[in-house]
Amino acid sequence: MLGRNRGYVTTQGQVVADMLAAEGFQVTCVSSKINRFARLAHIITTIIRSHRDIDVLVLEVYSGLGLIIADVAGWLGKMFKLPTIMVLHGGHLPEFIGRYGSWTKRVLDRADFLVAPSAFLAEKIGAFGYEITQIPNVINLDDYSFKERNCIEPRLIWMRSFHPIYNPEMAIRVLAELTPSFPRATLTMAGVDKGLEDRIKRMVKEAGLSDAIRFPGFLGPAEKACEFAAADIYLNTNRIDNMPVSVVEACAYGLPVVATRVGGLPYLIRHGENGFLVPNEDVAAMTEAVKELIENPDLTRSISLAARRLAERSAWKRVRDNWEELFRRALRPKSAVSEQASREDNLTAEKLKV
Repeated sequence: MLGRNRGYVTTQGQVVADMLAAEGFQVTCVSSKINRFARLAHIITTIIRSHRDIDVLVLEVYSGLGLIIADVAGWLGKMFKLPTIMVLHGGHLPEFIGRYGSWTKRVLDRADFLVAPSAFLAEKIGAFGYEITQIPNVINLDDYSFKERNCIEPRLIWMRSFHPIYNPEMAIRVLAELTPSFPRATLTMAGVDKGLEDRIKRMVKEAGLSDAIRFPGFLGPAEKACEFAAADIYLNTNRIDNMPVSVVEACAYGLPVVATRVGGLPYLIRHGENGFLVPNEDVAAMTEAVKELIENPDLTRSISLAARRLAERSAWKRVRDNWEELFRRALRPKSAVSEQASREDNLTAEKLKV
């Protein structure tokens, strides 16, 4: 729950927890402590102290060192016989599972249910033999003021962390390619520094684009609404991705999205219908997509409206039922689950006899 702290991105676990709490569920959230060891300690002590009051344990699962938290918390859930739901995150997770099979298998086997936010992740992780329930990432649609785009200006926005997997250099190169045709083109690059920001700012200066590129830093809800309202096209330059909430947010605001065709993006965006997809690292293709949006108002309007419909699929009123049904399944006595499975097997057998 690091997003409880200023300057940290709000995670899906935090969003879902807040939505459930607003619906009347009793939700305990851990942990917002920034130090990794303090955070793990807080999670451990909370589960130990509160296990008698917990009906369902929901764990966010990430690759890398983040898997340690799911490992320890999942072990405690198993020890206390708590129905456990693990929610899988990150476009890098399938590769991580392939590389660290024995560790990830030990962790994921402790879950009663595995949830993936995208068809991409469900397919890739399902290929390892896991049964996956797909529940989309969620947004509170009322927080995103829709603005239809048609006759637009080359006002670009990029919002991710300044980290190599998000490839911020590509956004700068796109602007540089765009400037000869559209001298007034601008780019807003928002997000927290993950080691690349100084290098990116030097790159901007060396390219002579300092007057065209802004760095507003981390965007809270109010700042995000302001910046996205002022922009006309969203660039997603990732090298690895799953179902990025930032793309869904851009779509909710009505921004046409031009994204690299990586990870789960082709499962989310239909090229030419609700956004544009270009090959990974292909600056020329992304630049041409931006030009097409600027020069074709009818297409831009169609994509803007379709983008909002895409975002509506992640609205809480649609996703809530998925979570409530999953909780019902998690809380159902195992005997009832076995009986239902037996009835389904018998029914299948009867159909085969016929």
